[in-house]
Amino acid sequence: MKLDNVKLSQLRALVAIAQHGNFSEAALHLEVSQSAISHAIATLETELGVIVLSRGRHGAFLTPVGERIVTIARQMLYLLESVGKEAELAKGLQGGQVRVASFRSVATHVLPCVIVEFRRRYPAIAITVTEYSGDDGIEEALRRGQADVGFTCISTSDEFEAWEILRDEYFVLLPPDADVPGESISWDDLKQYPLILPPDNDYCAILIYTYLSKLGHNLEAAYRIKEDSTLVGMVAQGLGATIIARLAAEPLPSNVQIRRLPVPLERVIRVATLARALHSPAVFAFLETLKQMTEAGQLKQAPRSNDPQESLKIEASWN
Repeated sequence: MKLDNVKLSQLRALVAIAQHGNFSEAALHLEVSQSAISHAIATLETELGVIVLSRGRHGAFLTPVGERIVTIARQMLYLLESVGKEAELAKGLQGGQVRVASFRSVATHVLPCVIVEFRRRYPAIAITVTEYSGDDGIEEALRRGQADVGFTCISTSDEFEAWEILRDEYFVLLPPDADVPGESISWDDLKQYPLILPPDNDYCAILIYTYLSKLGHNLEAAYRIKEDSTLVGMVAQGLGATIIARLAAEPLPSNVQIRRLPVPLERVIRVATLARALHSPAVFAFLETLKQMTEAGQLKQAPRSNDPQESLKIEASWN
């Protein structure tokens, strides 16, 4: 069998379909047309002489041989990327790229100032940011070599190198007509409001329920909402109260009331890289810039409890 006609674009198409589960999402990811993806897979199957994908009404699925081939294809693309990084090593900091994976609140409130400073120091280095809805997507992007640096709230495993950049306190948001005096809210007062929380499988929901369980409180959610802005909007319309991290809540509507929890809760935000990855000078320069800004207190910090020792730091992990 001759493989001279197998192209990298065909392998990228196969890997993208395996990741996204259908041709249309893979095409969007690769920024090509769906017909180009279909042609790439058809040509690949012709060259290899095997069927790698099973097509159906509910998407595309890897065949058994497709499963084995896509594993090798990922390794080939990773090695090709390593070739590029070796070239960047030779060029030093006169070029290169840093790919960042983040969740919304960090991408909105923390990363902009870091990017501005990084571009001031290294104007020749390109930086891209991809926003993910959950920490699992960020870690998977690091594993697959789709990102060099990730920002996460989950306590990472040994396959990642991570360090803390800031802590973000959780607050209670109350509707405009709430009558709760003082800076903090009692458990009895909180129980008077329908609770609006993220879905059960969301990291923030896991963190909040773990926190409530540790303190012996059983508060059920009346609404389960994924988007932070929707959570805040529902509170602003008087539909209930929510427990949310300060950075995730911003910008706050002027009519929403904010109170501290009876026992402070915070999430730890970390920067993570894949431990076994070969990082370019550009990535190391980004990490060093971030570290220096963290140590200098130049990153945005949400208000903290007056007594940090009283804050309850909860670490959640995915099952």
